[in-house]
Amino acid sequence: MWVSDYGYDQTLHAFEKATGKIGVDTLDLLILHQPAPTRFDSTIGAYKALESLLADGKVRAIGVSNFLPHHLERLLMETDVVPAVNQVELHPYFAQPDIQKADAADRILTQAWSPIGGITFYPGWGEHRRSVMDDSTIAEIAAAHRKSPAQVMLRWHLQKGRSAIPKSVNPGRIAENFDVFDFELTPDDLTRIDALDTGVRSGPDPDKPRDELFARAIPEA
Repeated sequence: MWVSDYGYDQTLHAFEKATGKIGVDTLDLLILHQPAPTRFDSTIGAYKALESLLADGKVRAIGVSNFLPHHLERLLMETDVVPAVNQVELHPYFAQPDIQKADAADRILTQAWSPIGGITFYPGWGEHRRSVMDDSTIAEIAAAHRKSPAQVMLRWHLQKGRSAIPKSVNPGRIAENFDVFDFELTPDDLTRIDALDTGVRSGPDPDKPRDELFARAIPEA
């Protein structure tokens, strides 16, 4: 759910736009794209609309994306349904332990977008980015298991109890991403990967005002 469709009535209408385009009546999961901290009242209204859609059986689960612990705290104070997932930037170079801890405390599944750290280009967000795919520690672990760096990182997420949603349009890489259930990382492997965390995000900061995003209208169905 994009921020320009936040607000109770707006979000209900946005659901109709989305399902009309997809050609279905029910969605498995519907989430808010970001907290929109400068307009959080609209965020609350949007989430309450998701709660109504859930109660009506139009969605099977609802959640959020890019919510930091203080965003979750306020959301939980003003709404009734605990999000099923919190989808956040999470990869070996940016593991966000505080968010993982907050999610776990409320039994929210942490779901990693960019789980293999591929955010090496994101307009307007600094020059510090480097691809985790090129990391020497990941490469060593991958070679030991005869797997690719991407497979090692996806396995790391799974063994840590997270959901991971890698993105690819390449059929070979899509097949490779599924092929992560025939090996297991050792405790030492996991420790070495955990140690790669720099604490520096590559994508946008959810707390930074981005009011221009509210001007991006989502077309009708």
